Amino acid sequence: MKQQEQWTSKIGFILAAAGSAIGLGAIWKFPYIAGQNGGGAFFLLFIIFTLFLGLPLLLAEFSIGRTAQKNAVESYKTISPGTKWHWIGIMGMITSFLLLSFYSVIGGWIVAYLYKTLTGQLSSVDASSYAEIFGSTISHPFGSVLVQLIFMVMTILVVSRGVQQGIEKASKIMMPALFVLFILLVIRAVSLDGAMEGINFLLMPDFTKVTSQTILEAMGQSFFTLSVGVSVMVTYSSYLPKTENLPRAALSIGGMNIFIVLLAGLAIFPAVFAFDLQADAGPVLLFQVLPTVFSQLPGGMIFFAGFLLLFLFATLTSAFSMLEIIVSVLSKGDKAKRKKWAWITGLAIFAVGIPSTLSYGVLAEATLFGRTFFDNMDYVVSNILFPIGSLLIALYVPNKMKKSTLYEELQSGSRMKKGLFQTWFILLRYVAPLLIIIVMLDVLDVF
Repeated sequence: MKQQEQWTSKIGFILAAAGSAIGLGAIWKFPYIAGQNGGGAFFLLFIIFTLFLGLPLLLAEFSIGRTAQKNAVESYKTISPGTKWHWIGIMGMITSFLLLSFYSVIGGWIVAYLYKTLTGQLSSVDASSYAEIFGSTISHPFGSVLVQLIFMVMTILVVSRGVQQGIEKASKIMMPALFVLFILLVIRAVSLDGAMEGINFLLMPDFTKVTSQTILEAMGQSFFTLSVGVSVMVTYSSYLPKTENLPRAALSIGGMNIFIVLLAGLAIFPAVFAFDLQADAGPVLLFQVLPTVFSQLPGGMIFFAGFLLLFLFATLTSAFSMLEIIVSVLSKGDKAKRKKWAWITGLAIFAVGIPSTLSYGVLAEATLFGRTFFDNMDYVVSNILFPIGSLLIALYVPNKMKKSTLYEELQSGSRMKKGLFQTWFILLRYVAPLLIIIVMLDVLDVF
């Protein structure tokens, strides 16, 4: 039985999938991870991993989802009945659940900053005070939990409305607006005195700063920002008609993702160096730099409020996909059950995320392996679960799906050349698993 809903248009699917990919991975996480790993060298590695690992895996997930046209668990059961491969989908659900539990924390921070900006609390604030303001905002226990709950409720409301009336409709509004304002922000950032040092930091690779950890982080970032390895794209592609050009869609999403990552870097690093801030400041980087940049503009706080609103949109579009993979499995395509499962799952994710919310406040001293609860969740998801999920998909598609079926699926709606198909197949079957295994062994300190 096919999914009851489908995307109403090609652009609707691409924007929703790009929204899933772009979100916090590109805008929030990339700048501070790149800042901690040498800037330009990390960016170059990220592009390489995106092209040679991320895109092949993205296309692999598309192939699974549209072939079966069912949710992330049933797709594997349909293609490989009587096997245990459906556990890839179950693992994807678990990963998405954990990811959204701490992802919603940052979503809450955006909500809090948007409120502070709209109510004038950030007006006429000295640039040196933004770090202190942010610290007091995220360390407040009740306020942090409240804004995280607000973010999750917004996510639940959209996903409960379904694919067409919820996720697709929201993405068509949110994503184009984000691109426009981001470009305006970049224009302002690169025009600051001292901005060139930040541009060079991002675009001029310094390979002396490349370590095994840099390579691991770059690979994890490519998975994180493309939403591959958790079967989210299996779910989204299951709503696609057979007339959709899968290779072109994958290239569009990958290209938009790299472009937004570049814009994020050009918006952040020139300002970091112009205002003598620390490029390796960590997760708080975005919330300290952007207010400083906007404060230099006439009516800057109005623009900042607009950016936060659109940043919230991008964050929500990613959250939609994480919740959708779980709800689609639990509701089994039944619209009547969708709303119930969206609320049950969403509130459960909120509850699990509370310790991450409090990691910058009352639980700041509660560490394991030298990391807070928030940092441990991020590490496990980004550096362990994402690579494992990606490895399993890279093993599954070329070995458990017929090559002729894959070629037919990728040819449907496109004119993919045989040579290009063979290149993709080889990358997926041999290159992707090998690279993923090497980096995972490094994580475990095998070498």
